[in-house]
This record gives sequence, structure tokens and C-alpha cells, in this order.
Amino acid sequence: MAAQPLTSLDRSTLRERALEALRAAITSGEYRPGSHLGEEELARRLGVSRGTVREALRHLQQDGLVTTGARGMLRVNNLSPGEIRDLFQVRGALEGLAVTLVIASPRRNAAVARLRQALSDLDDPDRDFSGHVDADLGFHLLLCELSENSLLVDAWRHLEGRVRIAIPGDGADQLMSGSNHAPIVDAVEAGDSARAVKVLQDHMMQAADRIAGSAEGR
Repeated sequence: MAAQPLTSLDRSTLRERALEALRAAITSGEYRPGSHLGEEELARRLGVSRGTVREALRHLQQDGLVTTGARGMLRVNNLSPGEIRDLFQVRGALEGLAVTLVIASPRRNAAVARLRQALSDLDDPDRDFSGHVDADLGFHLLLCELSENSLLVDAWRHLEGRVRIAIPGDGADQLMSGSNHAPIVDAVEAGDSARAVKVLQDHMMQAADRIAGSAEGR
């Protein structure tokens, strides 16, 4: 995380910049699940006051990225296997609704073309792990956006941070591959809503089992 002084910015901008810097550090894996987050150290690294850091951490607690640990110390949330399965079950419900809406849309063919392009992006060999996570979540966000239901997209985005910290730093490459996502697009293109929802939810449960299994081994 860059330690650039931000003292020339006004207070509201400072708070927003500190929040985004901390969010990026957590979701990129710079601070791993379980890492302690000390206000004094973070304030020094960001070049802002402890109060500004405290406000940013409060927002991250509301987003589920930060939680209170022993003796009231804040740490990056470490999702339990059960919480991971719950998280992906909710994603399955949201994205299942998304595929249903996309299939019912008169713009389904155009949506399928965009999803096919997103599939090709998933297998870019030049991406690092963080880039692969971005591409994977970008595919699923696009699926939700193509539903044209703004509340669905907002609900999905509210879960995004927790999904990012749940994904392990290794052993997830196959989960994020284009071939693992292609059946979702195939089902949308076929126009069978029931099959598409099942394919999508099976995809989510496979990911949940793999990631929860990794969490159990930590």
C-alpha cells in the first residue's frame, strides 16, 4: 500500500482516499484475513490522522471486511467455512435471478456476446493472481449488470469485498478459468431459465466447497 502523504486534501477527500486505500490493501491481499489493523501504524503509512483512519475502519466494518478481535483490536475479517458457504449461497440466489432476467430480456443475444467476451478475458496468461480475481468478479458483476436491475447490482456489490477476502491466494486458478464459467453462458444462450439457474448455483456451490475446504485447512 502506497504511503503517500494526503495532507493537502480536504477532510472529506482524506476520509474517502483513506477508505479506498485500506479497502484496496485488504482486498488485494496485502493485509490477509486475521491481520491486525492498528490505527497508529495505518495513520503513519497513509499520512492522515488516527481519526480519519478510525472513520475508514468503521466503514470497512460495515462492509464486513474488518471485525473486532481479542481485546477490541480490529483485524481483517477471517470468514469461517460456514460463512463462506452462506456467502456463496446468497451469491447463487442473486446471480440466479440475474440469469433469469437476462434470459427474459429482448437483449439476450447482445448480453450473451458480452459474456462470451468476458469469458475470453478470464484466461489471460499475463495476469497475476489479483488480476485473475478481478476478471472473475468482473464476469459475475457483468452478469448482474446485464440483468438491468440496479438493486440486484447494489446487493452484489455489497458482498464483493467479503468474496475477495474469502478467495485463497493459491489453488483457485481452475475456479476462475473461462472453461469453468462457460456452462453459465451456454445455459443463458440456450434460453432455459431453470437449467441456467441450476448451472449457476452449481458453479457457486463448487466454488464454496473448494474455498471453504481451503479455509478449514488453514
